Amino acid sequence: MATPTPAISPSPGTHTDEFELPIEGFKGTPEEIERQWYQKVYLGRGDTMKQLTWRAVIMGSVLGGVLSLTNIYIGLKAGWGFGVAITACILSYAIWTTFYKIGLVRTPMTILENNCMQSTASSAGYSTGGTLISAYAAYMMITGTNLPLWVMLIWVFFLAVLGVTMAIPMKRQMINVEQLRFPSGVAAAETLKALHAHGEGGMRSAKALGIAALIAALHKFWLEGLVRISDKLEHFQLGYWLGNLNNWLDEKAIKVFGGASAGVTSVWQGRTVLLTFDPIFLAAGAITGLRVCASMMLGAVLCWMVYIPIVDSYGLIEANSFAKNVQWSLWPGTACMVTSSLVALAIQWRSVARAFGGLASIFSSGKKESEIDRQMQTIETPMSWFFGAQLISLVALAWLGAYSFGMPWWQSAIAVLLTFFLALVACRVTGETDTTPVGAMGKVMQLSFAALAPGKVINNLMAANITAAAAGSSADLLTDLKSGYLLGAHPRRQFIAQFAGIFIGTVATVLAFRAMVPDASVLGTAKFPAPAALTWRGVAEALGQGLHTLHPIKVWGLVIGGLVGIILPLLSLVAPKNLKPWVPSAAGVGLSWVFPWTNALDFFIGAVIGHILLKKRPKLSEEYTFPVASGLIAGGSLMGVALIFWENGPEIFKNLFGGG
Repeated sequence: MATPTPAISPSPGTHTDEFELPIEGFKGTPEEIERQWYQKVYLGRGDTMKQLTWRAVIMGSVLGGVLSLTNIYIGLKAGWGFGVAITACILSYAIWTTFYKIGLVRTPMTILENNCMQSTASSAGYSTGGTLISAYAAYMMITGTNLPLWVMLIWVFFLAVLGVTMAIPMKRQMINVEQLRFPSGVAAAETLKALHAHGEGGMRSAKALGIAALIAALHKFWLEGLVRISDKLEHFQLGYWLGNLNNWLDEKAIKVFGGASAGVTSVWQGRTVLLTFDPIFLAAGAITGLRVCASMMLGAVLCWMVYIPIVDSYGLIEANSFAKNVQWSLWPGTACMVTSSLVALAIQWRSVARAFGGLASIFSSGKKESEIDRQMQTIETPMSWFFGAQLISLVALAWLGAYSFGMPWWQSAIAVLLTFFLALVACRVTGETDTTPVGAMGKVMQLSFAALAPGKVINNLMAANITAAAAGSSADLLTDLKSGYLLGAHPRRQFIAQFAGIFIGTVATVLAFRAMVPDASVLGTAKFPAPAALTWRGVAEALGQGLHTLHPIKVWGLVIGGLVGIILPLLSLVAPKNLKPWVPSAAGVGLSWVFPWTNALDFFIGAVIGHILLKKRPKLSEEYTFPVASGLIAGGSLMGVALIFWENGPEIFKNLFGGG
């Protein structure tokens, strides 16, 4: 393929097609490594090029705030979260290039401005919402209450501050000295380099993303939005046609598989065995990959077409609905995900050992300062920011923990202290494998608090909430800082950009969550299955109340699911290389037990489409799979949020500001 002619003439310092990313890193002593980076990468770029500008921060805040809605929506639907950095890079580049072409702005955005914009968007769109769809949603399900708006805002904000600043002492050791890979950070840097080197390629990606978003939005509106205009349009709505199709399929399934008396047509739909074909999950499957999605499909068949019918045959399920069925299926699924995440962490014991082995280097200050040390200290984020922010966050979280959840201050202090060590492990694993073990870190904290505060379900849950939120934010920041390191960015300015995103991200995610989830009744339903919240609730209740309170079938489900979660990672470890792709993913199998069968089907179909495209048209797949998938997720999710606001009308504002 011929290299396209750039759409615009780049500003001074943006000739990234001539700049080779130092992906392989540098060799030598820590001092030599930092000197090489400073002289070969930073000088002439990070010290002269525009990067932390108002336009970068504002653009990143707006894009991150909008994209945060997509993560809240899909998180409530599927328990999944997607990084928004690359999507924001493509959108920002396209928007600013368009502004430049039509004369609204005088200069194009530099590559380092786009990098700062990416950091702001990533913080706003990803680092603040994870706690709401998991631990906080679980809190609502357990207590049946909602916290006042101001409490939610402060809680989410300081969790993000805790996590972002927790990465400060880790950055120089993990990125500068050890040069850990952080693969997603490398991918974002390469995306930025490609966008700024080949303008037409960037615009093609942006157009593909925009068209996909429009298609997904129109599909969502056709599926369930026509009745918002008029009830007379119901018969033209795609959801109406799919409902009739599923009723017909349900009748046929009852005749083949049994499960109900003649004429009853909701049995299999109640078990979520139906067709919807949601572009959001098709796109998510294309990004996730075939192995995990095939594992989801396998688990979904075993759960919803085998296990649930068996439980139902004993008359244990009161009503045939997702909310009732998942009360039985979540125990095997939760156990599978918990044990598999802990086993995966144990398999990575060398990473854990290296994390603690490098702890002394992170805080060491007794060595004689060299010239390069002094130079680096002028551009790195000061350690005083770390200590100050950690202290302020601890005080705020301890006070809120006592005020809102009845947690003694010493428990909050222990949770924050343990969180640093667990975040250290999470960041190390992310740097080496590109997988952040947020779930595993949260479960370690829950197990710790089962001993520290036995029987205290809420304390257990919210302590783990602190860990999961901080670990996720820390790893996300380091991934972004890896992009900046490769591009020669000023690390302190990039940190400020990341920190700036917390403000808009907190407001956007909290308000969106309260609008979509006015009370706990919508969680754990077909509308919002909230699988992450179900998992967190299940672990908290099992540890807090004891296994003796569970029905024997649920206990056996925990045991069998836990064993599956142990066996599959070990089997993948010892299997021959050619057989590894055929070993099911324990995470995929477990997740499918806490969200609908139809979602697993969409994930699987999307993964098959993505796999075929990758094999048959690899260049086309490389250029378009991620932009198209991102567009489908964004368009469908944003339309879903818009329809919720439209449907609830004036009640939205009451739900937002009405307190608990």
